[in-house]
Amino acid sequence: MRISTTIFLTDETITPVRLARELEQRGFGGLYLPEHTHIPVERTSPYPNDPEGELPREYTRTLDPFVALAQAAAVTEHLLLGTGVTLVTEHDPIALAKQIATLDHLSGGRFTLGVGFGWNKEEADDHGVVWRTRRRLTMERMQVMRALWAAEPTAYTSELAGVSVRASHAHPKPVRGGAPRILVGGAAGPKLFEHICAYADGWAPIGGGGLGRTLPGLREQWQAAGRDPETLQVVPYAVQPTPGKLAHYAEQGFDEVVLQLPPGDEAAVLKVLDDFAPYVSQYAGQDVRHHTGTV
Repeated sequence: MRISTTIFLTDETITPVRLARELEQRGFGGLYLPEHTHIPVERTSPYPNDPEGELPREYTRTLDPFVALAQAAAVTEHLLLGTGVTLVTEHDPIALAKQIATLDHLSGGRFTLGVGFGWNKEEADDHGVVWRTRRRLTMERMQVMRALWAAEPTAYTSELAGVSVRASHAHPKPVRGGAPRILVGGAAGPKLFEHICAYADGWAPIGGGGLGRTLPGLREQWQAAGRDPETLQVVPYAVQPTPGKLAHYAEQGFDEVVLQLPPGDEAAVLKVLDDFAPYVSQYAGQDVRHHTGTV
């Protein structure tokens, strides 16, 4: 079971290069980064993790995940790299398909696209997104990107304005062919599961709780969609680890779990990596050393 990490990297935290090098040296499996283009000051959308609380500072200062992951790719060889999540509706899908394919190509096929629908209506409004249609818009834009990633020039036409592409030459292609690895994040339910079954490889449930109750529904929809039951991937995401929790995930046969790192400076983040070292040693089967050197 790979032990991966996620963190809000900002202009105030440890840098992508320093973190990526440390993760690979210590045997961690991957690095996933979130995305927010901006946070409007006049915000009425409640913060989902604490509807009555203040939005944490790091949400307003996140680095662009693709630029940060490109830096991480350049200084590592094996570390998986992903978004957790990309807000697909906030991008032109043709340009986003190129970004994703380029990063996947340059990293040797190490990229995972995390797909999400967002929670901040004001942020989406500034991108011209009609909030009630964001899930359908995500689905359509994913199909545009898949058309551009196809081996042969492929057209995709949608009824939604601005969500179509002619049969085109578009290179590079994702390394594995067809698409990079895709995980969809979000709360369990038939609409979310429809997206997973339509264009993704699996689900990244935030926090990883309640899977015994929700996974049967996903597996049922997956099989009904004609997908191979053996290929469904479930990656508990942004997990606060305990020995019992990780043992449970391992018993369930999950191949990867993503642990939450604090949005701290270098010293704070490296301290938590030290704390997580026993999990890497136990589940990744690697010797984990204490690293205190500087780049």
